[in-house]
Amino acid sequence: MISRYTLPQMGELWSEKSKFRHWLDVELAVCRAMAQAGIIPHRALRNILKKADFDVSRINEIEATTNHDVISFLTSVSEFVGPDAKYIHFGMTSSDMLDTALSLQMKKAAALIDKKIVAALDKIKNLALRHKMTPIIGRTHGVIAEPTTLGLKFAVWYTELERGRERFRQAAEDCAVGAISGAVGNFANIDPKIEAAACRFLGLKVDKVSTQVIQRDRHGSYISALALLASSLEKFATEIRNLQRTEVGEMAEGFARGQKGSSAMPHKRNPITAERLTGIARVVRGYSLAAMENIPLWHERDIAHSSVERIIIPDSTIIVDYGLKLFNDILERLVIDEKRMLENIYRYGGIVFSQRVLLLLTDKLGSRDRAYLLVQRNAMKAYEGPKGFQDLLKEDRDIRHYLSESEIDSCFDLDYYLRNVGKIFKRVF
Repeated sequence: MISRYTLPQMGELWSEKSKFRHWLDVELAVCRAMAQAGIIPHRALRNILKKADFDVSRINEIEATTNHDVISFLTSVSEFVGPDAKYIHFGMTSSDMLDTALSLQMKKAAALIDKKIVAALDKIKNLALRHKMTPIIGRTHGVIAEPTTLGLKFAVWYTELERGRERFRQAAEDCAVGAISGAVGNFANIDPKIEAAACRFLGLKVDKVSTQVIQRDRHGSYISALALLASSLEKFATEIRNLQRTEVGEMAEGFARGQKGSSAMPHKRNPITAERLTGIARVVRGYSLAAMENIPLWHERDIAHSSVERIIIPDSTIIVDYGLKLFNDILERLVIDEKRMLENIYRYGGIVFSQRVLLLLTDKLGSRDRAYLLVQRNAMKAYEGPKGFQDLLKEDRDIRHYLSESEIDSCFDLDYYLRNVGKIFKRVF
């Protein structure tokens, strides 16, 4: 299901062929740097750049014997290049190529993800501005609280996704480094200027100091940032799921013509896409833990991290890319029921306006505790019905001793709760 949406871009980035292509890009960049430094003859470089290629089937065939993917790859490349292949991988170790190529792939994956984040931010902003003053009930502990606006809900999403974008952008930038420093990172067999030139050709920064590997706190931050992005998407999806509940009915995923919600119950319209976002977030959070487990490697290098990363880095980027695609789809097809929102605000006769009554009554009565008890007893009656909260207040002799009917009515002014929304929007947008 994931590859259906992501394979043309994100999925292809992590294909076997793409992996080897990035490996070759690193090797060729180092060859260019060495030729620039006079280590490789320019004639040999021209031949290498012209002929260098690989055959995936041949690499797999060689690896069946060598049990070493990098050697198998280099052997395949040398079969295309000929004698000048002796200059390829000169003074390097496997991780020089592997880690630098991985940095390239992660940088490209981040760019693809960022495009979808930007698209989602644009959609959320439009929804926020459109519904800036659309009244909706706020809920705490899942229970109706006080009126707010739908625009403010979207403003919260917007700022959270902005933070997620910046967090991931920084993590991706921290991972966009190369290391061409040799077997233990001390440049014994290759000059630091080769590393600097090669990284410049590749569009990467130089890792200030490495061992045989680029340190995995960078990768841990990258995957953790993806996990936080996925968790935010889950949060937004959970809000939609809760508002789509039949007894709430304020917001819902679009339901396409011909779509079916249940094999057994024809009436069903389920938030299946939002539920999918909830599920995939759990997977990415698990991967973030695995990424942190990869940080403590033995001495200058072991390969305990390698098998883990072959799973978690491609999967995490593909899953989050897919999740953002789903989220953008949801935003485009979001169904909003403003009439139902108003109905829910005035449910139980406007019980959600209780704090305004409390404050006014406290001022008149001079005791907050006494005022609270008087307002609460009418709220509890409103829950039980059949009379609504506003009517019950007007019939309560103790309250009417302090508040007139018009004063009670003034407490049910919806605009009172929206008067500072514009100030918040100025801070956000």
